[in-house]
Amino acid sequence: MTATIDIGRDQSGQTIAIDLAELLATRLLVQGNSGSGKSHLLRRLLEECAGQVQQIVIDPEGDFVTLADAFGHVVIDAGAYSAREIEELALRVRQHRASVVLALDELEVEQQIRCAALFLTALFDAPREHWYPALVVVDEAQMFAPAAAGEMNDEVRRLTLAAMTNLMCRGRKRGLAGIVATQRLAKLAKNVAAEASNFLMGRTFLDIDMQRAADLLGMDRRQAERIRDLQRGQFLGLGPAISRRPVAVHVGAVRTSGRGGSQALIPLPEAAEGAMEALLTDRLTEAAAQPQPVRRAPPPPAPRKDVEEAIALPRVLPSVVPTAEAPPVPAEVSQQPAPAPTPIAPAEPPQSLEEVVRELALAEGATFRPATTLFRDFAIRCRQRGIPSAHVDIARFRRMFAFAVSGLDQIEHAPQTAIAQAAEGVEDDVLAPYLAILISAHLGTAMPDEEELGRLYGSASPSRVRRLLDHLERQGLIVVREDFGGERSIIVPEIPAAA
Repeated sequence: MTATIDIGRDQSGQTIAIDLAELLATRLLVQGNSGSGKSHLLRRLLEECAGQVQQIVIDPEGDFVTLADAFGHVVIDAGAYSAREIEELALRVRQHRASVVLALDELEVEQQIRCAALFLTALFDAPREHWYPALVVVDEAQMFAPAAAGEMNDEVRRLTLAAMTNLMCRGRKRGLAGIVATQRLAKLAKNVAAEASNFLMGRTFLDIDMQRAADLLGMDRRQAERIRDLQRGQFLGLGPAISRRPVAVHVGAVRTSGRGGSQALIPLPEAAEGAMEALLTDRLTEAAAQPQPVRRAPPPPAPRKDVEEAIALPRVLPSVVPTAEAPPVPAEVSQQPAPAPTPIAPAEPPQSLEEVVRELALAEGATFRPATTLFRDFAIRCRQRGIPSAHVDIARFRRMFAFAVSGLDQIEHAPQTAIAQAAEGVEDDVLAPYLAILISAHLGTAMPDEEELGRLYGSASPSRVRRLLDHLERQGLIVVREDFGGERSIIVPEIPAAA
């Protein structure tokens, strides 16, 4: 079947059409700076071929979910599903030839990348009998196929690069035609960009992006200057599905719109003098005191067996024994002044090594101080109080400090010994957060959240906390399971048994 898509007009007003069958075989790369009309172009393309071919949209900003209202696309809210459910959804999308929008806007950036990678990989790995033709549109492709490593986890980067490379290099035989759109061509992996045979290049100003666009379009440097002069909604098109020679395209109108704010100028609201300030500050303190909304509540901790048994037992209320009525107080006694309260003596300073370490651990920001500074402070305090500490070196101090800051020294002796034995051989710099995880697993309480793990680890960086968990998982100490709604569960393979 032959079909063409009306994408817009050239400078003379002639229709510029895209051969849909050729597009499915040769793929498309769209490039344009923010505000160049890149999303408008993708929307025009999707609207014009809706109903003719299956469409699968990877949407990191939630811009394309409005296609569902006009064209019946199924919107998949990625944050509502686990990793395994996302993979199963992808298989069903291929099986039933459903046009879908994978909305990733409710996820953090790294979760978006991991989710899209799993979804694309599952599309690619679908059974041969489900290899139907489909357009796979990936917006902001530089996120999912970065040219250079950033703060992204190495495992996630390898996963997403493999998924995008499979889509653009090997997807054609499986019916998958990749359409990738990017703001920065220089940030997009070259092996992904090079697999496209059709190009629509919008306005860009950076020399490195302009030069790469000119190379793909077969232009020299003087001709590449045209890219700077393009207006919003204007693109240079080239490729077997568009034109054999570079052609200027002014993208046509669309029937749907994104969920972003209006870009047109609108009058500012009028307000009497002082009224706007009153609107901003009215009941500000009460509003700030309200708890911050969370996207999803963390899952409740798994109930322990002994707790379940205790719930199953009938409740026995303690018997109330009536007390004898107190005799009346004589008037002369009641009128005497009450004795003065006994003054409470100030707490004595710590008198043992463990108490000094606990005092340091309880100090605000203690875990963010260097170990050498803490050890020097520990030695000074011991010397001031006459506590022998020469036999404690910095290695032993670091383990004592980890025991204190994790709260291990405050639980009963038997489980304390079992947990300490389970943590033998763990590096000193990750010992405190690992002990906190062991304590929660042993007692059946909720696992420490990311903020608490960061405090114990001495870092306020979420990415460092994630790398900490990855390190512990690679060591075989824990197993981490996280869905795309941000809910993380930590499992300890071998929980120490209570004595």
